[in-house]
Amino acid sequence: MCSADRNRAPVTVIGRAALLLGCLAAGDSPGISELARRSGLAKTTVFRLVHELASCGLVEVTGDGVRLGMRLFELGQNVPRQRSLAEAALPYMRDLQQATGDTVHLAVLDRAEVVYLQILRGRGPRQLPSRVGGRMPAHATGVGKAILAFSPPGVVSAVITGGLARRTARTIGAPGVLRRELSRVRQAGTAFDREESGPGIVCAASPVFGADGAVLAGLSLTGWSTRLNLARAAPAVRTAALALSRQLGAPAARFPS
Repeated sequence: MCSADRNRAPVTVIGRAALLLGCLAAGDSPGISELARRSGLAKTTVFRLVHELASCGLVEVTGDGVRLGMRLFELGQNVPRQRSLAEAALPYMRDLQQATGDTVHLAVLDRAEVVYLQILRGRGPRQLPSRVGGRMPAHATGVGKAILAFSPPGVVSAVITGGLARRTARTIGAPGVLRRELSRVRQAGTAFDREESGPGIVCAASPVFGADGAVLAGLSLTGWSTRLNLARAAPAVRTAALALSRQLGAPAARFPS
């Protein structure tokens, strides 16, 4: 089943509709049969729900299949926390992108995954596979580890309990190794992805804090291992994350020394 279904198939209509929307998050246009396969729901159920969602503008049914509708985009733009955070981060992301030429990501944690709120693409012909609204396992990404390192212990335990699936041979898959890595991130204020999220992809990331001192997001510089120098990227992204945190009113005591 797709990632929207964390443990078991939902039994309520709203739960099943949410599951189908999650199965469309990849951005393709699957047909009814493929949606049934991804979701684990009966084809008759998928057919009925798809047409109900389409009548509300939440999905669109085309000759190629089913895709997310514009109404979802309109609603998403009105989520207060995401909108205000993305707007506040944009000037710092632009400065970082222009100074380095690399891709800048802003992501938040949603259970065991990170969701990318804002992406500014780096220079170069070969683009990264990430996309706004896309998801990745938190333990396999720099932004995810930057957030988890400053999250409550229960959040980290829940991620570990859910399983540390490997994206590549370098992804951290052992709970003890992840906890040690998060401890290092807390001390340094910077997390790294060394081809853990995908072959050839590396990044340096730092946490972004809010006025209450809680971690809100992760900010990262990401690129291909043949081009991005992590030793140079780390202080740049950390400086940008600190500046953004200060603008958001974060207490100085929250910043790693």
